[in-house]
Amino acid sequence: MDLEHAYETVNLYRRGGELRIELNRPDAMNAWDKQFGEDLRSAVERAAQDDVRAVVVTGAGRAFSSGADLKAGFDPTPEGHPDVLTPLRERYHPIIKGLRTLPKPVLAAVNGPAVGIGCSLALCADLVLVKESAYFLLAFVNIGLVPDGGSSLLVPERIGLARATEMAMLGERIGAQRAVEWGLANRAVPDAEFDSAVDELAARLAAGPTAAYAGLKRELNGWLFSRLDEQLDLEAEMQQQSAASADFREGVLAFLQKRPPEFTGR
Repeated sequence: MDLEHAYETVNLYRRGGELRIELNRPDAMNAWDKQFGEDLRSAVERAAQDDVRAVVVTGAGRAFSSGADLKAGFDPTPEGHPDVLTPLRERYHPIIKGLRTLPKPVLAAVNGPAVGIGCSLALCADLVLVKESAYFLLAFVNIGLVPDGGSSLLVPERIGLARATEMAMLGERIGAQRAVEWGLANRAVPDAEFDSAVDELAARLAAGPTAAYAGLKRELNGWLFSRLDEQLDLEAEMQQQSAASADFREGVLAFLQKRPPEFTGR
């Protein structure tokens, strides 16, 4: 596989018709900061090139993506609250929508934890292959936030309301085998066989009927995700309200101090 382009935080590799997007902040477990969002959005836009027939998204190191980088913080709003609205609308949403509507197959190769917006990134793909040691986690509630990145639509469409509510409200890890049983992922693969399984499936998709893939993807999107734009806007508004709460401030502080949060409901 040849390195096509190296951004600061994302690598692009090519092999025939396959474009592989590798999230490349391994020391931060591929957490999203501003540069990462900009690089990943550019990588997704490059995936729309005509000679790309299949896209694989995976992570460097031991994580797929651990979600937003809380250590990097957020720019303030005029009121002094963290501005989560701008990164959601300018960077996160174009990435999620870009992959979901890309007229070619997208495979998420979940090589490690997929947390928060990292979980959303995996679930916006068409097929999800997960390493047996990996897990999914909607961690938002653990720091006083609501789901975003499309997860309030992507998760219940895959696993139903009861399980989506459990994931969102309890903020617990969903291991690879349970993820497959629930419908979050298509296949769980033993760690030692994961790389070869990803290569095999990616090659199959890249050699497949690209126009037919695009058509069936448009059909599924029309039935299941026609309200994606509306839901993304709702999430951003709700998240901005949550980011102004005392519970969010406490949640982030507790996370950074590695202690349980003490929420007050405010």
